[in-house]
Amino acid sequence: MDLFPLALSLRVALIATALTLLLGIPVALLLARRRFPGRNLLEAVVVLPLVLPPTVLGYYLLLLIGRRGPVGAALAAAGLELAFTWRAAVLAAAVGSIALVIKSAQAGFESVDHQLEQAARTLGRSEWSVFWSVTLPLAWRAVLAGAVLAFCRALGEFGITLMVAGNIPGRTQTLPLAIYDRVQAYQMDEANALALIALGVVVVLVFGLSRLARLRY
Repeated sequence: MDLFPLALSLRVALIATALTLLLGIPVALLLARRRFPGRNLLEAVVVLPLVLPPTVLGYYLLLLIGRRGPVGAALAAAGLELAFTWRAAVLAAAVGSIALVIKSAQAGFESVDHQLEQAARTLGRSEWSVFWSVTLPLAWRAVLAGAVLAFCRALGEFGITLMVAGNIPGRTQTLPLAIYDRVQAYQMDEANALALIALGVVVVLVFGLSRLARLRY
């Protein structure tokens, strides 16, 4: 059995989760701490990947990063290619899962007692120091929950990936795409084995998260 799709999916999911944390935590903190014009619009944009059909997201993403798109054309001029590469699969997974990080982290940041943060500020701590020493340690469970859910979502990403990265064996074929191919070819034993691997990874992560949530502070 070819394990390339599993290896690629794990790499894509890990990189995509790191990207969602890097980009999602600042957005979550902004939504949790600030009131500004356009906030409701930003919140609507954040949840779009959860409610729009994946093929719709993939289509518009392809228009953006394709050779004729603004991002794709700029990258092509620099000698780089994004569409229909494994990097496009990372982008697809990040777009599909970032809302899970943002909403979970936002809920965690909103639950932090503002008086504790204010006390740290009165001691001369900078905003950066307050975030790392007070806010994040108190909200880390919510952030971790978002990261685990985002990883699981990225691991199972199908529709957006198919649109922007394609289904190229040995190059962009992730685990869900490989399962789909095996079913189409009626290779049910291989499809079942790959599906069980995916199921096992997700069950272990979700079980570990549920156990962690029961731990006392």
